[in-house]
Amino acid sequence: MAKQIQAIRGMNDCLPEQTPAWQQAEAVLRDTMNAYGYAEIRLPIMEVTGLFQRAIGEVTDVVEKEMYTFEDRSGDSLTLRPEGTAGCVRAGIEHGLLYNQERRMWYMGPMFRYERPQKGRYRQFHQFGVEVFGLHGPDIDAELIMLTARLWKALGVSEHVTLQLNSLGAPEERAAYRDALVAYLEQHRERLDEDCRRRMYTNPLRVLDSKNPEVQALLADAPVLSDYFGEQTRAHFAGLQALLTAAGIGFELNPRLVRGLDYYNLTVFEWVTESLGAQGTVCGGGRYDGLVEQLGGQATPAVGFAMGMERLVLLLETLQRVAPQPALADVYVAAAGEGAQAAGFALAERLRDQLPGLRVMSHCGGGNFKKQLKRADKSGAAIALILGEEEIARGEVTVKYLRGQGEQQTLALDEVIEQLKQKGI
Repeated sequence: MAKQIQAIRGMNDCLPEQTPAWQQAEAVLRDTMNAYGYAEIRLPIMEVTGLFQRAIGEVTDVVEKEMYTFEDRSGDSLTLRPEGTAGCVRAGIEHGLLYNQERRMWYMGPMFRYERPQKGRYRQFHQFGVEVFGLHGPDIDAELIMLTARLWKALGVSEHVTLQLNSLGAPEERAAYRDALVAYLEQHRERLDEDCRRRMYTNPLRVLDSKNPEVQALLADAPVLSDYFGEQTRAHFAGLQALLTAAGIGFELNPRLVRGLDYYNLTVFEWVTESLGAQGTVCGGGRYDGLVEQLGGQATPAVGFAMGMERLVLLLETLQRVAPQPALADVYVAAAGEGAQAAGFALAERLRDQLPGLRVMSHCGGGNFKKQLKRADKSGAAIALILGEEEIARGEVTVKYLRGQGEQQTLALDEVIEQLKQKGI
């Protein structure tokens, strides 16, 4: 017996019983994007490796340890995308979408990172992302946060997520702070864990995000980034807070919030929850005004966010916010006898033509009417339409109500269609 092949570790199937929760979340996301006037962009899942090295930063965990990178037959180094922003910027530059223009775009699809699989985090995961280009002020930062707040409300999870907010300042302000932070950490090197010692020189702001309690205690006396802000940065951050307050959106200021990628500046934010244990971040983003120029385009202000779909669906399931699974069909067509199969298919197609949106399942695989009606009941359909040799000869259909809505009756086909219209099935 041949050895059974299984899915790659960390790359999971989404079974038919699980897809309704995904479809529910995806529908809310699409409707919200339409409500705000954002346009969808669809991007390749593979890019040249240099794109992510330049965009994300070569000393980040993503580039150093987590990317799926390989050489193709031409010897080019390619990478399965670990995040969506870099590819969106690349597409915008390549197709002339960004310079001196305002663009508000969203995307959704699979991303890939080689990390330890755990609940809500996988090696192939799905991400929903939004990117806005060409707008400088704190007003667009506020709109993106308002948009996410509307998503939580539509999904029924508003009371279970909290907004955390910070500013990383301008690049030159962050560079000055970086020097002060490194100097402080060097004085306390013996109290740092191995990971923080490594990051101290390569990406010191990530030390602020350490989950080690001893490191966090040490950071209580560390230099504070906001002390290095200039007037323009302070005005931007104050303007954002004022707009969120006016919109009735509560937030917590978190000076330790830095995000994991190198390209962020000014505003950074995360929506976090206590309902998923350690995996508490549901959505995160911020400004990346230098990335377009860094990747070869003209200087363009930009801001965006992303959320992991697996984690969002897990939150909906944990909080029991997933709508009941719908029936597979509204109407089930059962047919038996000579010529009945063809007549059943013809009936089903006519129903689909004249009643758009009606979900019609045709019985396949033979069997008597008893067996077919069991299948009809299992499908969740409200009505079974039965075609036997007698019905076919008379041009009629037997209507059987499977959920107690009425008595069984035999009607002409036109009457059946009219009745389905009236019932709104």
